[in-house]
Amino acid sequence: MLLDVCATKVEVTLSGSGPRACLLLHGWMCSSQLMESVRGALEGSMRVAAIDFPGHGRNGKSAPPPEPWGVPEYMEMTAEIIRRLELAPCDIVAHSFGARVAILLASTYPELVGRMILTGAAGLKKPKSEKATAKQTLYKGLRGAMNLAEKTHLFGTLPERGREALVQTFGSPDYRALSPEMRKTFVKVISLDLTDRLEQIKAPTLLYWGAQDTETPLWMAQVMQERIPDAGLVVEEGAGHFAYLEHSAKFLRIVRSFLLEGRE
Repeated sequence: MLLDVCATKVEVTLSGSGPRACLLLHGWMCSSQLMESVRGALEGSMRVAAIDFPGHGRNGKSAPPPEPWGVPEYMEMTAEIIRRLELAPCDIVAHSFGARVAILLASTYPELVGRMILTGAAGLKKPKSEKATAKQTLYKGLRGAMNLAEKTHLFGTLPERGREALVQTFGSPDYRALSPEMRKTFVKVISLDLTDRLEQIKAPTLLYWGAQDTETPLWMAQVMQERIPDAGLVVEEGAGHFAYLEHSAKFLRIVRSFLLEGRE
């Protein structure tokens, strides 16, 4: 179904039946399709809703945000969907960017959330190396020169082309792949550090992590386990950022055990 929420259109897939509900939140520039196996494992026992975030998703059904959004805007949109579909208190299974939204949601509206499973969860700031700091300083200096050149109106489209060349040279793969408007959203999303929100989470939380995850390294999971009051951590040796897909059968057993056993 396509819902009008927070001045944009959001694709939500709703299936299953049961007294409780589970919400599936996908990662950055992915779609709810990557959560299909989780939906299939739960829909026989629960109502399952899967969101395609604005600016993401499959087939372009979810529209881009009406303006550059950060995590708070995505979170408020998600909260509104939970209320509108009468899912609360719903369990959440979230990966990467989806876990950013889940962390802020659970710490802001605890009444909307039951239990959470977060895998490869983003939201904590990585310490910058000297090399990364120097690279960022150089990028800002060159971009400033392009902006100044544009103000003189003497160089035609050169400043615009120069800025895009800088993005392609200095930007991360995720950033380079985005449209100019979604790049603004990306910057807002990654600039928010959610560390201080972890202690406000009341939901029982299971962290499932790939030991070789380079996008959200294992130390992030360890910080989350320490700071979330009721949290446990399962580490999958040899797995990366998509550990929940790499070891799908095991992950689904864990999901069903954590969300269903003793509650049916």
